[in-house]
Amino acid sequence: MKFKSEIEVNLKINGKIYDNKLFESLKSINQTYSQRKSAKELGISHAVLNRRIKKAEEQLGTQLVKIVGSGSELSNDGYKLLEEYQKYYYQLEKEDAVVIAGGHIISSLLESMSDNVPWNILVYSSDDESAYKLAKKGVVDILALDDPLLAFEKNLDFIPIAYDYLTLVSSSEKNIMNIHDLTDLKFIKVKGTAQRLAWNTLKEYNIPFTIEKEVKSQFDAYKIVRNSNDLYTFLNASYFNGNDVLKNATNHAISLIPVNEEKKDVKEVIDYILNEGQEKIKNNKFTPIKTYLKIE
Repeated sequence: MKFKSEIEVNLKINGKIYDNKLFESLKSINQTYSQRKSAKELGISHAVLNRRIKKAEEQLGTQLVKIVGSGSELSNDGYKLLEEYQKYYYQLEKEDAVVIAGGHIISSLLESMSDNVPWNILVYSSDDESAYKLAKKGVVDILALDDPLLAFEKNLDFIPIAYDYLTLVSSSEKNIMNIHDLTDLKFIKVKGTAQRLAWNTLKEYNIPFTIEKEVKSQFDAYKIVRNSNDLYTFLNASYFNGNDVLKNATNHAISLIPVNEEKKDVKEVIDYILNEGQEKIKNNKFTPIKTYLKIE
């Protein structure tokens, strides 16, 4: 997979031109949830990035980026502006690239599978619901889901490419041996993830618990709980180390939905992921399909 960023898109809003640098900044913040990380990724200083955002906010008369906990995320207006940019960007790219939009976990996996393959692929990392909205606009060739719930809700046929489970993450020294040890714990919820499996399991066992806060990114949830002595969260075991107390109850598929099956290379990319790419999936700590189904 090759990831290109040569195309530049400028948007004219209320008579003013906003160049590609602003939108690439918003895109990076949406993925990293950190202005400092984004500045490093973009090769500029934190001060330059901050001035770029503040100038655009003053000209547009609205907030684009807001501080959340120890990080940053896009405001509703910031995200709408990024979506508009992505729409035009994908329209320019999609002539010679397979465009994939998906959840943070599966998109990170697909980006890691980038060596020695012949296709030109553009991967956009978001949450499942936002990726689905882009797919409905016709600017995505493959929809990638961290959790198959959306596919069930929308009656969409999906292709599992691997399996993952949720691990309990915290800085607390409390000894968690079984599900009953989770009684009365306080959790950080991550929007649009397979955490629903954990919450449903706790409810089935009548385990009382509290959701203290909801965030958009698993990485933001991780930072919050690691800096607290009494907060917990459930995160994907492929990316985070933790307690496997609900491993069996939270096992779930990460999957692909071909949106534009007539597009050149779409079928070939999916076939690669389901076959030769399974070894790379295993190396990224996911359970490959054949292993999960016990197929030799």
